[in-house]
Amino acid sequence: MEVGQPAPVGKRAWLVLGMLCFVYVINFLDRQLMPILAKPIQDTMHFSDGQLGLIGGFYFALVYCFISIPIGYLADKTSRSKVLAASCAIWSAATMSCGLAANYLQFAIARMTVGFGEAGGVPPSYAIISDYFPRSRRGLALGIFNTGPGIGAALGVAFGASIAAAYSWRYAFIVLGGVGILAAIAVLVIVREPVRGGLDPVPAYPVKKGSFWETFAMFFSRKPLVLAALGGGATQIITYGLQNFAVLFLMREKGMTLGEVAVYYSLVVLVGMTGAMVIGGAMVDRLARHSKAAYALIPGVALVLAVPFFIAFVTSPTWSSACWFLVVAVFLNHFFLSSNVTLVQQEVRPDQRVMSGALLLLVMNFIGLGLGPTYVGAVSDALRASHPGQSLQVALFTLVPFYLVAISLFLVLARVLRRESRKPTHLVGEFVE
Repeated sequence: MEVGQPAPVGKRAWLVLGMLCFVYVINFLDRQLMPILAKPIQDTMHFSDGQLGLIGGFYFALVYCFISIPIGYLADKTSRSKVLAASCAIWSAATMSCGLAANYLQFAIARMTVGFGEAGGVPPSYAIISDYFPRSRRGLALGIFNTGPGIGAALGVAFGASIAAAYSWRYAFIVLGGVGILAAIAVLVIVREPVRGGLDPVPAYPVKKGSFWETFAMFFSRKPLVLAALGGGATQIITYGLQNFAVLFLMREKGMTLGEVAVYYSLVVLVGMTGAMVIGGAMVDRLARHSKAAYALIPGVALVLAVPFFIAFVTSPTWSSACWFLVVAVFLNHFFLSSNVTLVQQEVRPDQRVMSGALLLLVMNFIGLGLGPTYVGAVSDALRASHPGQSLQVALFTLVPFYLVAISLFLVLARVLRRESRKPTHLVGEFVE
C-alpha cells in the first residue's frame, strides 16, 4: 500500500466528486445519443431495429467490456486521473465522428470507438472516489457519482433531441462530443491523484500490490463479487434493453414527437435514474451497517416492486400514461448499481479497486449491454411481419422473465452475505474492520 497522509475529506473531495460526476454525465450523454436519436437516424440511414441493437449492444459491449480490463490494470499501476482524462478525450472525439458517418460500417466503428474510450471512464473514478471518501460515506459518494447516467441521459434527451429537431441529428453528435473534449482538459486541472488506501483501515499485515492475475483470480473466486456481477448483468439486460429502445418505442408506436421527447422523456430519466442512485446509495450506507445482506436485499426488493410498473408502461395506450409508469420502473430498476459498486469497493484491497471495478463492469455490461439491446432489436425485427405496429411493444414485454432471474440472483447473494457476516473476519484477506 502506498504511504502518506490520508486524502482530505472536505471541499476538495466534493469538488473532485463533482468533476468526476460531470465526466460521467458526459460519458452517458454520449452513449445515449444513439438510442435517443434512433428514429431520425433510421429515417436517414435506414438501419433496422436489429442493426441498431447490435451497434448499441453487442458491438459496443464487445469493445467496452474487454478493453476495460487492461485499462483498469493500467490505472491501478499509474495515474488514474490521467487515464480518465485520456479516455474522456477518446470517447468524445469518437462521438463527434458518429455525426460524420456516411454508412452503417462507419457508424458502427465510431460507436465501438466510443466504447473503447468509455471503458476507461468509470473504473478509475470508482477508485478515486473511494480514496477521497471514508468507508462510512462511500455509499453516498458513489451513489451521487452514479447519478451521472441519469443526468447524462436526461441532458442527452433534452439537448440531443432539441438540436436534432432544430437542425440535424448529426449536429447533436458533433456539438455534444465537443463538450467532452473540454471536460477531458478540466479533469487534468481539477482531479488530483489521491493516496491509494489512505482512508481505509490499517492492514493487519503488510500488503503487496496484486498482479493482474491475482486480482482476476480473487474476483472470480469470491461468491459475493460474482453474484453481484451476475445479478447486475441480469438487471442490465432489462435496463439497457429498455434504454436503447424506449424513445423509439414511444415515438414509433405511441406517437411521441422529438419535441415531446426533449421535455417529458428527459424528466422521466432524470427523476427515475438520479433518484435511484442517491436514495439507493444513502440506503446502502445506513442499512449495510447492520447487515451486509442489505447490499443484495435493496436491489432485490426494488426489482420486485418494479415488475408491475414495467408491465403497465409497455401496455399503456398512450405515451403520456406510459411515461408515468416508466418513471417509477426506471427508479426501481436502478437501485442495484450503488449497492453493487459499493460492495465491490468495500470488499477488495485499495490497489485492486480499479481492476475489480472493471471486472464488475465487464460481467455486468457484457451480459446486460451486450445482450439487452441486441435481444430486443432482434425480437422486434422477427415480429415486424406478424406485429407491424407493435413489434417493439411485444419485444419489450419479453424482458419480464429477466426480472425473475435478477431477483433470484440477488436473493442468493443476500444469503451468501448473511453467511459471511457471521465470520469473525469477513473482509478480503488483509483488511479487517
